[in-house]
Amino acid sequence: MRDPFDFPRHWEADVVLSDGRTVHLRPITPDDGEQLREFHGRLSERTRYFRYFGPYPRIPQRDLDRFSTVDHHDRVALIALLGDDIVAVGRFDRLHDAQQGRNHSRGDSAEVAFVVEDGHQGRGLGSILLEHLAAAAREVGLVRFEAEVLAENGQMVRVFRDAGYQVSRAFEEGVLHLEFAIDPTDESVAVARAREQAAEARSVHNLLHPRSVAVIGASTDPTKIGHAVLKNLLESDFNGPVYPVNAEHRSVRGVRAYPTVVDIPDDVDLAVVAVPAASVDEVMDGCLAKGVKALVVVSSGYGETGPDGLSAERRLAAEARAHGMRVVGPNALGVLNLDPKVRLNASLAPKLPSRGRAGFFCQSGALGTAILANAAGWGLGLSTFVSAGNRADVSGNDMLQYWETDPSTDVVLLYLESFGNPRKFARLARRLGRTKPIVAVKSGRHAVVPGLAATAANVDEASVQALFEQAGVIRVDSLAQLFDTALLLAHQPLPAGKRVAVVGNSTAIGLLAADTLLAQGLDLAGDPVDVGAQATPEEFAKAVEQALDRTDTDALVVVFVPPIVVPGAAYARALKEAAHRTKPIVSTFLAVEGIPDELKMPGKGSIPSYASPERAVLALARAVRYARWRAAPQGNFTRPDGIDLDRARSIVDTPRAEQRLDDRKAVELLECYGIDVVPFRIAQSAEEAAEAAEELGYPVAMKATSERLRHRTDLVGVRLDVAQRESVTAAYHDLAALSGKPGVYVQRMAPKGVSCVLGLQDDPSFGTLVWFGLSGLVSDLLGDRAYRAVPLTDTDAAELVAAPKAAPLLTGYRGDEPADLKALQELVLRLAALAEDLPEVRSLKLEPVLASAAGAFVSSARIVIGPPPSLHDAGPRRLR
Repeated sequence: MRDPFDFPRHWEADVVLSDGRTVHLRPITPDDGEQLREFHGRLSERTRYFRYFGPYPRIPQRDLDRFSTVDHHDRVALIALLGDDIVAVGRFDRLHDAQQGRNHSRGDSAEVAFVVEDGHQGRGLGSILLEHLAAAAREVGLVRFEAEVLAENGQMVRVFRDAGYQVSRAFEEGVLHLEFAIDPTDESVAVARAREQAAEARSVHNLLHPRSVAVIGASTDPTKIGHAVLKNLLESDFNGPVYPVNAEHRSVRGVRAYPTVVDIPDDVDLAVVAVPAASVDEVMDGCLAKGVKALVVVSSGYGETGPDGLSAERRLAAEARAHGMRVVGPNALGVLNLDPKVRLNASLAPKLPSRGRAGFFCQSGALGTAILANAAGWGLGLSTFVSAGNRADVSGNDMLQYWETDPSTDVVLLYLESFGNPRKFARLARRLGRTKPIVAVKSGRHAVVPGLAATAANVDEASVQALFEQAGVIRVDSLAQLFDTALLLAHQPLPAGKRVAVVGNSTAIGLLAADTLLAQGLDLAGDPVDVGAQATPEEFAKAVEQALDRTDTDALVVVFVPPIVVPGAAYARALKEAAHRTKPIVSTFLAVEGIPDELKMPGKGSIPSYASPERAVLALARAVRYARWRAAPQGNFTRPDGIDLDRARSIVDTPRAEQRLDDRKAVELLECYGIDVVPFRIAQSAEEAAEAAEELGYPVAMKATSERLRHRTDLVGVRLDVAQRESVTAAYHDLAALSGKPGVYVQRMAPKGVSCVLGLQDDPSFGTLVWFGLSGLVSDLLGDRAYRAVPLTDTDAAELVAAPKAAPLLTGYRGDEPADLKALQELVLRLAALAEDLPEVRSLKLEPVLASAAGAFVSSARIVIGPPPSLHDAGPRRLR
């Protein structure tokens, strides 16, 4: 029997429940027997009756030993812990022989059951347990769950019914017998992700909408951060009680103080922790005892200080999650909610922007202060702001979940130094971007973190930009560009197309704007209109109206230098009155950056002004590209037919170190995904080469075994269209001599076509990438490759194949016969499915892939497997 203490560590997880609080999930061990007995004692008679079909008031020692001792294969049990208390238990027991249901293979089914403590029912624990049990069951070879549920136990029946599986039901003597296959379905995945979004959004809502706040470490010393946080909370007029915690003073800033958080007489939703890192463990105990929902840790001295600090940081996050709390920080600037019903400034930021429709997330505290100051100066209003510091828990992904359904946020702004879970980020950004634009500054373009240097993929900047655009993220290079873009998106509608008119009172500045438009791939809607330096406000307004009313205008750039005689405010009023609410306007007006008072409008419609026409046009160009992405067909996540996942997993089989698959295994792995390699043989002598050619059928291609020779663009290591036995013998001797060792590849000739290359690589920022390009020296030299992050839709696959600059060679360039693009796209989707299923595949390269009218033919493959380096976005719900 397997050691009951030796369970798969990845079965352990922190999870967010439907109310936004957290619990810790792990397999049960024999040491949990006493906690299990106490858990059972807290259950109501009704809950025990529903679980055990009888009173069962106490657990006998024999049953307690059986329940808490499992083998993690035929018998699995998971417990949900809140602090040290078990609050839910789920288990399955493999069914054997006569226990099996109808028409089932022996040992492929298990009986599943779970029970949730009364006070924690209705929080989604049953659904979470079912997801994690099903994932564990699939790992140990089970394909089906069965359950016996009392008919009156409607809550448990709903857990099974609403999970998205195809459940069959049979009713006999008051008991429902339920059966369902546990392989994920489209519906079960959609259900789980909808619940994930709701739960994680709720956890952030708890953080940003507290009813009360405690400042632990509130100081009377104005130089201390505990004083600054309390001062900012009070001056923002937080709509709720604020409790200073200070063991040495009865009050701080005139507000009664308490020695510890436990001494506060009322509930505390949010605690801001501003004590030295060495004291945080003691503070945590008080917060856990008090039932605090969320922590903002502004204290430093954690992961940024080295390994010891990182261990303390991980312990802080794990302890908080195990006791139901989310954590912002440590080393955080803090959080803001500018909703007038909340008025929360739980941060170190002294200067706040006005309320607006943009949500902002960043990691750096020092940078966060500058961001808030700039937002205030530029007139960019914010809805909420989170500076996560070391990001031990709450991350940008959590904020994307929250902002997706936050009615106060229309635009999402991110300053990212790294991704917690890049695959999840791509999924969430793609979904959120369909309704709300995301603008991101991603630092670290050219400086690589030393720990990532060995695995960093060599992806050029154009390709990184393509990856962001795939997910609908507007990537910018600087904070200035982020504010430029945010001002437009927050105040103006999206352009319907790329036709842009230019109106102004300076020919030179108008031409500058027109040149920038054309350089950005936008179309000029007519010649730039110059109303002249002496135009009146009325004449200026008329020109603006005429430009906006044109059917061939999607957006307008106004370049205006106020004349000396007439005040600029008069022209601003004229522009406001002429402005179209359905077409976006950007301006270079009054030499002001941001939203000048003269161009402000209630609600949406304020006209942003930029210091130069180039910056105005660049912001507009980003909005045009985003609008085009949002309007384009989303495509479908379709899984190709004919995939043998079990056989594929047996081939990669969790390697301990990186290794290259031999040719036989590489071909076998590709076959599992319906990817055929053109038949070949490896010959160790001229006689074997001739026999291989006879077997494969003439003509054949012959290739040196040296990869250095095989893939040279001058084909020095390749002989094509070898059609006779004598030619095979001669080619063998030539190639063996070139390689310096015996052995050649003999391969059936594929139909002639355009030579392409297709592959997978793992990137530390984006997860697994699928890349595509055309073979050749020029393509390699110019880096003419396109990249997309998995998962891929059919639209992504089509765009990937069309993205390289040399792609017109595939579509009949200069009269050549077009290649079968559908076959190439199918190959891309099959490779993407392999990447999603098998993170052990560290890199894969198909070269050459010959694309012709007859299809896409893979000639050779190089596959390297190793321990999975990237975080997954699959399996049951969990915090990263």
